[in-house]
Amino acid sequence: MFDKLVVSILVDEVVGGFFISVPPGHVACVYDRGRGILPKVWGPGLHLKIPFWQIAKLFNAQTLEYNISHTIDLSNPEVFGDEPINAVTRDNKLVVVEGTILFKINKNMLPELWENVGDRFVSKIVRPVSRSRIRSVIANYTFNEVVTNHRRTIEQQIDEELDAFFNPKGLLSESVLLSEVKPLVKK
Repeated sequence: MFDKLVVSILVDEVVGGFFISVPPGHVACVYDRGRGILPKVWGPGLHLKIPFWQIAKLFNAQTLEYNISHTIDLSNPEVFGDEPINAVTRDNKLVVVEGTILFKINKNMLPELWENVGDRFVSKIVRPVSRSRIRSVIANYTFNEVVTNHRRTIEQQIDEELDAFFNPKGLLSESVLLSEVKPLVKK
């Protein structure tokens, strides 16, 4: 019984080590111990690699939803979200902003993203940049403009600011959707 278990594990490691299985909606990058991160990105399907010498890393290539809401638990720094963002309007009113940022990985720049940032891009790029850009755009508008008819313009400006920062890093901002902007009530 023990021999079959050892043979099963060995066969699984050796034979399985030759393949990268990339599911739909994902892409893979390969780290080669001799050449570093390879520039090729593998799409969905079954691909060959050198076992023990090459290590494959899967990335979600679908549109990712980054929620800014009071329901987000930040105990895990890589959670796709943030707590509501406090900002100051042009007329010095404190507001709380909630919403959603839709973004995705730029498949063409995935090797650079993995090499320069790693797979923890949420805590290193998305969260701090989103907080900063939302605050800076909100500061250009009065409270009445933020909560009334300028909302779509504000969303577009935030999206453009995020994309300008994300794009060179290997991420693409698709859309910013503000769900709630309300006055900050001090306790």
